[in-house]
Amino acid sequence: MTKTTVDRPAGSVGLTLRLLGVVERVGNRLPHPFWLFVMLSGFLLALSWGLNALGVSAQSPTDGATVAVRSLVSDAGVTMMLEDLIDNYATFPPLGVVLVVMLGVSVADKAGLLTAMLRAALAKVPVKAVTFMIAMTGMVAHVASDAAFVVMIPLGAIAYRSVGRNPVLGAVVAFVSVSSGHAASPLVTPSDATLAALTTAAAQTIDPHYTVTPVANYYFSLVSAIVLALVITLLAETLLSRRVAMMTAGGAPAGAAAEAEGEGRNERRTGEDELPDLTLTDVERRGLRGAAFTALALVAAIAAAAVPAGSPLRGEHGAIIDSPLVHNIAVLLSLLFFATGIAYGRAVGAVRTAKDIPDMMALGLRELTPILVLFFAISQFLAYFKWTSIGEVMAISGARLLDSSGVPATLIFVGVILVVSVMNLVLTSGSAMWALIGPVFVPMLMLLHVAPETTWALYRIADSCTNAITPMSPYFVLCLGFVRRYRPTAGIGTLMSLTLPVALSMLVVWTLLFLAWYSLGLPFGPGA
Repeated sequence: MTKTTVDRPAGSVGLTLRLLGVVERVGNRLPHPFWLFVMLSGFLLALSWGLNALGVSAQSPTDGATVAVRSLVSDAGVTMMLEDLIDNYATFPPLGVVLVVMLGVSVADKAGLLTAMLRAALAKVPVKAVTFMIAMTGMVAHVASDAAFVVMIPLGAIAYRSVGRNPVLGAVVAFVSVSSGHAASPLVTPSDATLAALTTAAAQTIDPHYTVTPVANYYFSLVSAIVLALVITLLAETLLSRRVAMMTAGGAPAGAAAEAEGEGRNERRTGEDELPDLTLTDVERRGLRGAAFTALALVAAIAAAAVPAGSPLRGEHGAIIDSPLVHNIAVLLSLLFFATGIAYGRAVGAVRTAKDIPDMMALGLRELTPILVLFFAISQFLAYFKWTSIGEVMAISGARLLDSSGVPATLIFVGVILVVSVMNLVLTSGSAMWALIGPVFVPMLMLLHVAPETTWALYRIADSCTNAITPMSPYFVLCLGFVRRYRPTAGIGTLMSLTLPVALSMLVVWTLLFLAWYSLGLPFGPGA
């Protein structure tokens, strides 16, 4: 077998690739993510004790109450760690989402539906358009909230593998689309309703009659989704593809080497626009038609159930966006994958008896075992971090620092983005962080004649881009788990070396888009 070789590019691209190689090597010297979070929990014990002893605190902007750092090295802290250990894990939000969605996705995957759908979708797509398609699909997938990570990351890997390219890159493209661009979407998402309500509450401290609607940033979000998908595509087709090739050439395991050879064969298809070997059989086409009919019937049934104004699927006053239907979309997605997977499997012979279905579900969950182990460690750390109030004190203090700086509004905009982006590395819950700092930023900028909708648009940027580079995010760990399926030697540094350039590029481009939008006086959304 000939050894895969990759030309080393010169100039600025070569320097960037070498720097990313350093990021990977340094990052991979970190311990296994499980032990990393165990050690971080130990560090948090010492930090909370020290800050508590120093009396570190901040005044809450909502009710004026003093928020003080609580020590884990105390009677209350030790009691919390012992009594809440099981609840911390069992109630860890990503855990339930991952398990429920994967029950349905596993049936669709093991039956062959997902691969067949991608083959059908990609059969007439030019090779380089596949990356944009995945990136744009990731932007649309934000309507599924956290379930988008569970669905899109493996789909991105499968899509790249289907066209003979390295699935690691496909998983990364899907991950950065959903994570670093999670506040950009051509659709209104459940988080829009939550953040709009929080922004309204913050604005009413200045103007009791002010209301921010869930579509207040829709125009900006729509354009942002397209721009960010283009940024991801450009980076993936240039810098990241070379970075992945260098990883493989540098001594990858056999499976990864085979993927690299596949990618090489694909890249040598000079002048060909059609994807190879993606023709579906008659049985597969019949299966896809059955799955499509099942999906349409299920969606029609759910839509019909949601039509009555008093439907339990609607929210208060008949709301659709802020409703059980949208808030629990992960359950509906799981049901959709489950039903369509069975329909396809019956048509192609993958599902012959009722016993085959739970077996498929079990196989899918078995592949998640390493991720579930990591979730135990990270759930404990994040619970400890929240209990100490260190994050709350950081958020309040950082916001007040900007408030007292006296700099021009444009520089404050950039400052808000940078400060919140750094906070986002440790406070990965968007709604929780906005609940803490929104009551400071929104009134502060209103006094500078900046509308709350504009401040919310700023927060969209800051709360998104750094999601893809923080190991504090459970979905970073989730993506790493999927990447390790194709590259078992991958570590935190491997994934970070691939997500870092995309996250930083998105941060710069999205900020420039905001500044241009604001300077031109364009509305951020209907009525905004």
